[in-house]
Amino acid sequence: MKIAKNAALILIDVQNHFDDPALGQRNNPNAEERMAELLHVWRETNRPVIHIQHISNPSLPHHPGRDIKSIVAPLPNEPVMVKQVNSAFIGTNLEGHLREAGIETLVIAGLTTDHCVSTTTRMAKNLGFDPYLVSDATATFERISFDGKRHRAEDIHHLALVSLHEEFAQVTETSKILEWLADE
Repeated sequence: MKIAKNAALILIDVQNHFDDPALGQRNNPNAEERMAELLHVWRETNRPVIHIQHISNPSLPHHPGRDIKSIVAPLPNEPVMVKQVNSAFIGTNLEGHLREAGIETLVIAGLTTDHCVSTTTRMAKNLGFDPYLVSDATATFERISFDGKRHRAEDIHHLALVSLHEEFAQVTETSKILEWLADE
């Protein structure tokens, strides 16, 4: 398998807010390290990187929880697209930016698997892009469902990936992406 030379790495909402213990138990504690591995290779091979930052209400004063985590902090030449909703394609120039650059393949990682990562991945496919979702470079949190039942973060993560695989994205792991890039 080969990843297109101009495949964009999309890092979604890798923000300090997600370190808040009030969010509950999280799966994939090494997700940010996997994201950093991908980012390192993308930068080394001069592939496009796009950071997505969720700021629900830009009129509120700055809060450090909004900041992108230092492990994947953007370089000055890497675009940061600020969104206010779950999809990175709504209210941003992400689609236009990708089309203008001739980018069709997206490698997606970030937080959280079942919310903004899933929504952006689904929309990417619906817009005609070729998304790869990196399972070990995404994570989510436990949730209480509508019926009051607690669901483990790992279960929610897994089911979100199951619902995306082969319909909206090719779900894979960091090691596979890096292996495909090494084969070039």
